[in-house]
Amino acid sequence: MELKERILLKAEALFWKFGTRSITMDDISRDIGISKKTLYQHFTDKDDIVYQVMLYRLDKNRENVSCKMATAHNPIEEILLASEIMREHLAEMNPTLWFDVQRHYPRAWEVCTEFKEKFVLESIRANLKKGIEQALYRPEIDVEIMARLRVELIRMAFDTEVFPRGLTAMVEVQIQLLHHFVRGILTEKGLLIYNQYVKEHQNDPASTTL
Repeated sequence: MELKERILLKAEALFWKFGTRSITMDDISRDIGISKKTLYQHFTDKDDIVYQVMLYRLDKNRENVSCKMATAHNPIEEILLASEIMREHLAEMNPTLWFDVQRHYPRAWEVCTEFKEKFVLESIRANLKKGIEQALYRPEIDVEIMARLRVELIRMAFDTEVFPRGLTAMVEVQIQLLHHFVRGILTEKGLLIYNQYVKEHQNDPASTTL
């Protein structure tokens, strides 16, 4: 692994655990075991490293989700698998991270916004259209409204004012919101497939879907 990628992974782990504001360049260099001089040979400042960490992570997420979704047998399994990948990565994330990035790192936040608009929303729209075409989702749903609702439900799970950390784990919140959303758009045919999927995965210790 190249040094720059190792730095990105180490910095990402620190940001995910503690958020971005409390982590300094000194913390990053010390955690990796390199000098600050070496760190600055790869990144101009902390703003740059936050930006590149987000760019690196979102590219990996896009790749992982696309590969996983390609294995799905139907739109219902597709949306559940995509959400599972997201939760696997976000399980240990400090909920304040996204809000810190939004407030203090505009360049990194622009990358996050682009990922949401060009990948997440487009993927959900495509999934909803496919589900309607296959009579698994209700034909009367508004694809644009439902796609944006799904994105907002994901974002809401990070909001500690809505879901205090002591109330329940963020992953559990994501699971509950996902299944609430999916059940609300299913036809009777879709509900049969959904229930079968739930039955097959609820006793699977390797699955985080339920």
